[in-house]
Amino acid sequence: MTYVIAARWRSKDGHADAIAAVLRELVPACRKEPGVRMFIANRACDDPNVFLLYEQYVDEQAFRDHQQTPHFKALVLERAVPLLAERERIPYAVLA
Repeated sequence: MTYVIAARWRSKDGHADAIAAVLRELVPACRKEPGVRMFIANRACDDPNVFLLYEQYVDEQAFRDHQQTPHFKALVLERAVPLLAERERIPYAVLA
């Protein structure tokens, strides 16, 4: 079963470009993980503080493994999260 995460981030005022820079580093590293099928970072057209991460993993364990990688810990937990006003993650399963 493909495991999907839709993550919505809102940066704190004045930090949107720093978040974008973190995502430009994060995406290529995540795409190299063995359990990642797709990892796409998007920025809202009408609000530059809002980001949407669309992630597909081979299964839920691959997502858990992703969260243990050095790049996740350094880029997401250490650099991005302190600059976020909001962070929401919703899991999905692909239907078709």
